[in-house]
Amino acid sequence: MADAPVKKPIYKSLYFQVIMGICIGVALGVFFPGKEGLAAQMKPFGDAFIKMIKMIIAPIIFCTVVVGIAKMGDMGKVGRVGIKAMLYFWTMTLLALIIGLVVVNTYQPGVGMNLDVSTMDMSAVEKYAGSAKKLSTVDFILNIIPANVVDAFAKGEILQVLFFSIFFGLALSALGERAKNVTKFIDEFSKGLFKVVHYIMYFAPMGAFGAMAYVVGAHGVASLQQLMYLMAGVYTTCILFIFGVLWAVCRLAGFSLWRYLCFIKEEILLVLGTSSSESALPRMMSKMEVAGCNKSVVGLTLPMGYSFNLDGTCIYLTMAAVFLAQATNTPLSLNDELYMLGILLLTSKGAAAVTGGGFITLAATLGSLHTIPIASIAVLLGVDRFMSEARAITNLIGNGVATIVVSKWEGALDMNALQKALSGKDEEAEDSPEEILAAIPVNGQDGKP
Repeated sequence: MADAPVKKPIYKSLYFQVIMGICIGVALGVFFPGKEGLAAQMKPFGDAFIKMIKMIIAPIIFCTVVVGIAKMGDMGKVGRVGIKAMLYFWTMTLLALIIGLVVVNTYQPGVGMNLDVSTMDMSAVEKYAGSAKKLSTVDFILNIIPANVVDAFAKGEILQVLFFSIFFGLALSALGERAKNVTKFIDEFSKGLFKVVHYIMYFAPMGAFGAMAYVVGAHGVASLQQLMYLMAGVYTTCILFIFGVLWAVCRLAGFSLWRYLCFIKEEILLVLGTSSSESALPRMMSKMEVAGCNKSVVGLTLPMGYSFNLDGTCIYLTMAAVFLAQATNTPLSLNDELYMLGILLLTSKGAAAVTGGGFITLAATLGSLHTIPIASIAVLLGVDRFMSEARAITNLIGNGVATIVVSKWEGALDMNALQKALSGKDEEAEDSPEEILAAIPVNGQDGKP
């Protein structure tokens, strides 16, 4: 009988190192507070890690999508996957908005605050309000089309890169054997990119440390007290959505939500430390393939989800908008709330998957409503950063579930590979990005034996 594999010491695992980075960062923020304090000066560590991740996202999406579509062969399948993904995204968005609306009306965290908008400093809000004015449905749709390809890659615009990648992949697929060498080159190039991700992940603990130290040190724990009710409501609602709605989705799809969460625990911790779901995108693409999802489905669904399936952001938007109405004693009728729900169905699709996108979308929503004073969002500036963790983690979890579900709908999910990945038997692969990549099927097999 073969010897059992030797497990790595826990201190060598990425999730343990990230946890330690977060804990040390929080401690430093508590003991050395202030915007000019030692903790706040750790911000460059977090910024550097996020920049390294963003550096690699655009080329990874390009390679994954192009190779996936080129090997797919059937152009009709690309359309089917896209339509199924969008149907799923809109359904989850509506559910997230409704749950947030119900909870905030029941919980009523803003009642009794009696905010006087006239005394607030609008200068702190102007940059968000200015960005929000540019956020319209037409502008958002037009922005999907890049001015030029180089610009899309240079700015790291996920949807623009995805748009071009789909067209390029379709072109290679139509060329067939004549483009075989190009497809093979891009496929091999993508392996080099994922190796770069492997190297970048060595900096993850330092990135989490720097980001958390800055947040706690710059904003301070005391600044949370007044708005603790809203924060508690957002976190509670996100938990309800994950263990309610997503649990039901996972059960219907035939896999365990808890085992799935354990499978992506490192990515969850990365997002917790950095407050950006983008920090985990490259690893999530790898893990979804390990879990048996077809490479082409992963390449389309996961990047799309980062702009169209922001469950946590939707929960935050409804709760924050109604909270501000309650805090400023602005009456909202049922028609007003339903109208707001309709606006959020559109504006939430323009929320970026990076820190601050949800805040700009909130400003756009209030500007469209013309009832809740837009100046009132100033009260959220101090604590918005603390709620971004809940939003980003919920977005991450929801997009992974969406990828698995769409793969199953398309008949492109290897259930044996999924159950094996979620069973915990490949724990070593979870701890090492290099081993995750080694487990990804190659030669166009896309997770099928």
